[in-house]
Amino acid sequence: MDILRVLIADDHAVVRAGIRLLLESQEGIEVVGEASDGAEAVAKTRELAPNIVLMDVAMAGLSGLEATREIRRTNPDTRVLMLTMHDDEEYFFQAVSLGASGYILKEATPDEVVSSLRIVSRGGVAFHPRLGRKLLDDYLHRVQSGEEHESYSLLTEREREILRLTAEGRSAREIGIMLALSPRTVERHRANLMEKLDLHNRSEVVQYAIRKGMIAPRT
Repeated sequence: MDILRVLIADDHAVVRAGIRLLLESQEGIEVVGEASDGAEAVAKTRELAPNIVLMDVAMAGLSGLEATREIRRTNPDTRVLMLTMHDDEEYFFQAVSLGASGYILKEATPDEVVSSLRIVSRGGVAFHPRLGRKLLDDYLHRVQSGEEHESYSLLTEREREILRLTAEGRSAREIGIMLALSPRTVERHRANLMEKLDLHNRSEVVQYAIRKGMIAPRT
């Protein structure tokens, strides 16, 4: 069995200790380190190359959001799962647009935290159900009001693949490796699909993919 190597980033020592205790009781999970702020999380990710960083959003100095951006830029093979008290759509979409593979709340049960880590480790996404519900409710409202126009049929099969992988938090480099394409070609397909769907940034791509059921808001 491959060991899932996790770095815990949170500015509260007691929270880190509790998460460490939980994860070290799980088969196949190893806590390789801890960080008390975003800058330390970035540095330790470079040093330790964990599979996943379990990241708080709000920390002094470099925030968890800024750290996520930097980690995904410098260590694209490391995935980030946000664990936060902030049940806020703005934080949620910021985190995912910066490359996070999931967003769960500190009110989650221990089993939900472990399950989310395993989902992310397999290349999936883990979103708190309440945030997913808000997205679906908004989508249904816009369908009923005639605001949502169906453009998905305009996408090529390759563009649909890249849409899904982008929404899962994959970088152009990662997508290129998976689909045997150059990063530049991936970026060109991504620009084309965003134009067809009238999407303007990665956050909107994620919202669209969730509404379409291409990625699941789950814990």
